Amino acid sequence: ETEKNYFEGLRDNIPAELKDRLVIKVEKAKTVELVERALELANKEPQYRIPWIVFDRDQVKDFDDIIQAAEKSGVGAGWSNSCFEIWMYAYFGEMPAIRESYTCCDRFADKFEKVTGQKYFKKDKDIYRKLVQYGDEEKAIQIADWCCRKCVDDGKKKPSEMWPACMVQRLVEEIQKKISTREELKCI
Repeated sequence: ETEKNYFEGLRDNIPAELKDRLVIKVEKAKTVELVERALELANKEPQYRIPWIVFDRDQVKDFDDIIQAAEKSGVGAGWSNSCFEIWMYAYFGEMPAIRESYTCCDRFADKFEKVTGQKYFKKDKDIYRKLVQYGDEEKAIQIADWCCRKCVDDGKKKPSEMWPACMVQRLVEEIQKKISTREELKCI
């Protein structure tokens, strides 16, 4: 639900003149079926040319295998370890090393309330707008990239070993680049 609300918020934030050219479709599926479902949608509806899956480590048994299958199939994998909230944490300038997803969610809720003055709800349909309003998306991307590089530098090669880490920023960055490129082209 959290990921769905975040990406629907991002989608709704796309400028009106680009909404017909940059389509974000959010689908729910069982984690083990994500790659298959993404490929199925991409084949069925050609306008979805760049399929991505987004999921978190939480208690996913085949976490690394799902990421590897996505990469082999040409599907982007926006994973987060330990939970999606670790990515949202980066909007507020940090990605603390938290292994347990429930602890990560609780600590993010505390941080969210301190920064925004509002309670955090996993089902908040307005989460993306709040993160952009009270946080810094560009800085979040930099922090997430830095955390991933640090994990690799520390010898952690499997995503399941990397924490705090995520690859959600790559999808967000790709979407934002497409928005800014289209806007720049329109301005010329």
